[in-house]
Amino acid sequence: MSQADGEEDTPPAAVALVESSSKPSGLQLVSTHQTNRLGDPLDLVALAQQIQKGDEFVRANVTNKLTVIAEQIQYLQDKARQVLEEAKRDADLHHVACNVVKKPGTIYFMYRRDSGQRYFSILSPKEWGLSCPHEFLGAYKLQHDMSWTPYKEINRRDAEMGLIDKLLTQHQTHPDHGAEPIGTDPVILPTTSHQEQS
Repeated sequence: MSQADGEEDTPPAAVALVESSSKPSGLQLVSTHQTNRLGDPLDLVALAQQIQKGDEFVRANVTNKLTVIAEQIQYLQDKARQVLEEAKRDADLHHVACNVVKKPGTIYFMYRRDSGQRYFSILSPKEWGLSCPHEFLGAYKLQHDMSWTPYKEINRRDAEMGLIDKLLTQHQTHPDHGAEPIGTDPVILPTTSHQEQS
């Protein structure tokens, strides 16, 4: 037998075939030779190629899913960093001197005295005019959750809060008690009798 013939008889990949039995389910086959004989060697090659292709698809799917998870982790890390930075800023602003009781929903204007002390005022630089006594540092709106929003982000934040309030109002006004939970199949859920519920 030539080397070429030997290569044709050897499958390119390990192929797991189903074990044969002369009495499947306890029944004697008419001819085990006809049912258990090896087929065309090209069939084994095609089967091995199919298995290899399946492995490649599985590997590609896993890679894609892990990539998505990695992107989500990066996004959550960025959001966590942003939350910590905003919390640090809010805590700092709450310690700025102020002679009035701060009320949520109000915009406060921060100034710095010559001594370096920062303080909040309800008067804007425009209202002070040319007689503004100290350096203007910025304006912030005190939110109802006691967080601070920089002046340039107030419109965006108000739009977000308005949308959330609208959604909450619609949900409270039109509760949908009869809706099925999303993503569940009522056919596979176990039924609970009134006795078990009581």
